Amino acid sequence: MTQNPPAEMDVRVSILNSFLTTPHRKLEELAPLHTSALENDPLFYSHLALWYFAKGEVRDHKLLFVAHLATSGYPEFREAAWVLLQKLAPYEVARVLDHTKKVIGKTPRSFKGAVAHYLQTRESNPRQFDGAAMRARNDLKHLYASLRIKPGPRAQAILFDEQPPADSPLFALKRLAKASTAEEQAQIILEHKIPYTTAVGALKNVTPVVLVALIDAMSPQEVINSMAALKKRGALDNPEVKALIDQKLAAAKTDKRVSTLKAKKAMAATKLDAETEQALTEVMDQRIASKAEIKRPTALFVDKSGSMSQAITVSKQLASLISAVTTADFYVYAFDTAAFEINVNVPAGKRAALSDWEKAFQFIKANGGTSLGVALAQMTKKKQYVEQLLIVTDEGENSAPLLADAWTAYKEAMQTAPSIVIVQVGGSYERLAQGLLARGVELTRYRFDGDYYSLPNVLELLAQPSRAELVEAIMGYELPRRPDLVPQGV
Repeated sequence: MTQNPPAEMDVRVSILNSFLTTPHRKLEELAPLHTSALENDPLFYSHLALWYFAKGEVRDHKLLFVAHLATSGYPEFREAAWVLLQKLAPYEVARVLDHTKKVIGKTPRSFKGAVAHYLQTRESNPRQFDGAAMRARNDLKHLYASLRIKPGPRAQAILFDEQPPADSPLFALKRLAKASTAEEQAQIILEHKIPYTTAVGALKNVTPVVLVALIDAMSPQEVINSMAALKKRGALDNPEVKALIDQKLAAAKTDKRVSTLKAKKAMAATKLDAETEQALTEVMDQRIASKAEIKRPTALFVDKSGSMSQAITVSKQLASLISAVTTADFYVYAFDTAAFEINVNVPAGKRAALSDWEKAFQFIKANGGTSLGVALAQMTKKKQYVEQLLIVTDEGENSAPLLADAWTAYKEAMQTAPSIVIVQVGGSYERLAQGLLARGVELTRYRFDGDYYSLPNVLELLAQPSRAELVEAIMGYELPRRPDLVPQGV
């Protein structure tokens, strides 16, 4: 006999599913989710914050965790927020501050102390502070002014007096604007690590010599973010400059700071040569592979019925994401009232890239009726064993076999009860969910609202044996403590 999980586990699974299935939106739109989770299960919420900082993809959630922990009534949570805030970039700290003031409605003294320490730490390292001031001058000014934190002499000179010291990059920026030769410009950029977006604003002409200096000073993420601008300036047409870009892209594969799907955005923003697109695809695959490993046999069902064009586009992305991290069997079916298995042709030992899935999906067009169960019925006939189903659909079905019936038949034939994750594209129908839950299906519904950056969240839904085990893993993340409050010898 199967025992039902305790009520507190049900609450935690519900909270977890909410976070993993909520795409990127404005901070104020996500705030009620954080407020509710903190109220319903504060202990789980605090551990979830630590886990999400390590595993999560949506930056807005990370900022909200800091804001809500920092303003909670629990001293331990405020201490954890103090530690987490130190990991943020200046513009992120500024967003957290604005959220605590404008949405939550309070900014505790402990939060001001955390920001003060954040600023003082950077002031104590002139190179770090100058780099932050170069990229986020207005955000730093906002932090000092809003919380009435007295800046140190260097911060005062750079941010408020507009008289940067002679050894600062901001002073060098003035020299850059006056430099008369490309060699002098390149030397200034390299010496002071002046960011690309800042430097180009001070230059009338960007020569190959200057491009080399700019790219050398850029992080791998900055190169990816600036790919369209670099191409526009001819960077990809110059062999020396292109070689340097290739080096940065190679480094991006193992750089933990690189966002998983920034490479996809770079490819969508501009038409690149095949070699560069392949390099960006490899970056994306490598970063995805570092996020999760799917060990359970999985099937992806793609609703290709009328008006489901977006579902097909989303499914290509998901197929690419999943195939990059799965170590188990992976099946892909497109369906309307019939089901069609989709296979990719790649050499043995090579993972299918997004371009491979684009080719595999090229003849799949949106038309026809909808039978959500037809693909699973076909897998039952073929004896294809899976433990979880990912279905991209608007949840409408108007033809047999229905999904609930096909799931029951599959369960009986294959002696397994696959969990189901539904990615809602274009609509939702509560009757479908109610019918599946009545059959005992472990169901998660993920609403896709057009934000492709949120899709890697789906991997976490598929990477664990069960939601309950993922909850247990999350509870294993210990709350951090401020270094100055940790007892000696601990």
